[in-house]
Amino acid sequence: VEYEFTADLENQLDLVSDGKKDYKTVLRDFWTDFSASIGETKELRVTEVLDVLTDMLAPFIFPQREDGSDPKSCPKCKEGVLSLKTGRFGSFIGCTNYPECNFTRQMKNGIGDDSGEGDGPKVLGIDPKTNMEVTIRTGRFGAYIQLGEPVDKEKPKRATIPKGMEMDKVDFDRAQELLALPRDVGMHPEDGKVIKAAIGRYGPYLSHAGSFASLKDPEEVFTIGINHAVVTLAENAAKRGKKAEPLKDLGAHPADGDPVLVMDGRYGPYVKHKRINATIPKGTEPTDITMEEAVKLLEARAAKGKKKKPAAKKKAAPKKKAVAKKKTAAKKAPKKKAAAKKKLAAKKEKT
Repeated sequence: VEYEFTADLENQLDLVSDGKKDYKTVLRDFWTDFSASIGETKELRVTEVLDVLTDMLAPFIFPQREDGSDPKSCPKCKEGVLSLKTGRFGSFIGCTNYPECNFTRQMKNGIGDDSGEGDGPKVLGIDPKTNMEVTIRTGRFGAYIQLGEPVDKEKPKRATIPKGMEMDKVDFDRAQELLALPRDVGMHPEDGKVIKAAIGRYGPYLSHAGSFASLKDPEEVFTIGINHAVVTLAENAAKRGKKAEPLKDLGAHPADGDPVLVMDGRYGPYVKHKRINATIPKGTEPTDITMEEAVKLLEARAAKGKKKKPAAKKKAAPKKKAVAKKKTAAKKAPKKKAAAKKKLAAKKEKT
């Protein structure tokens, strides 16, 4: 910052306010210098500006390494050079060998380290197929990966980061694997249909011909083989055929004496009483739950499940009997006229 320039301009503005200098002259002089400076830089490309900034900020964004190697050398491909780049979500450090090397490192508070996630989306790299940014974000339902940005009303491709997978350990390669889901594990030997591995709302799972089986470890989505997948699906089918055994029998309900059971379901443990099932909150050990806690959960679930009052029935439209009677009466009227004419004709004959 040129402090002398700022101080000199303030002095000139003071003279203008005192009426000792013409404001048009001050504006003309300012614009002449400003226009000349713009003219010298307007032909520069963005890459040229970034190269200059990279050299100027090198001591701050490329700290010395413990092994004594070049701080600007790419740690991934070992051949490229790291330089300052800009994206939709701010500046970051990338390799000059892109797209062969997709190494990136996030900028935080203007310093080239990758500690922390920052306040906004973090750029993990550029997808070589679409040339779109792959970012990691935190949404209403947790962390997820996104490819690119919305175009018109079309939503970008997204992939959920499952529970058990640490967000700060998701790099570009893992993000690409998540975006590629569901994964074809292989053909089932019995019917030749594809077994797929994917991550859904309730975690990782296998799917095959309309049947599903949960996976305990999220890593299995990327590593499970055909043999293990077939066994997992078969075991899940066998479990469904058997009657589910309760994790714990809490005893008789204080209101009606029916049993209250702690069960383990597909979407987690729950409390069962007659036809009412109440989910046990996360963080609560199912086998430690008491009868008092179970009754409260069941009452809350029953209150939510109450049916709405049926809408009032509309009154039926009145029947059109009166109209029908009038029509029949109108039809009978001509018969009376005919009878009167016959009487008159008989009187004439007598006379």
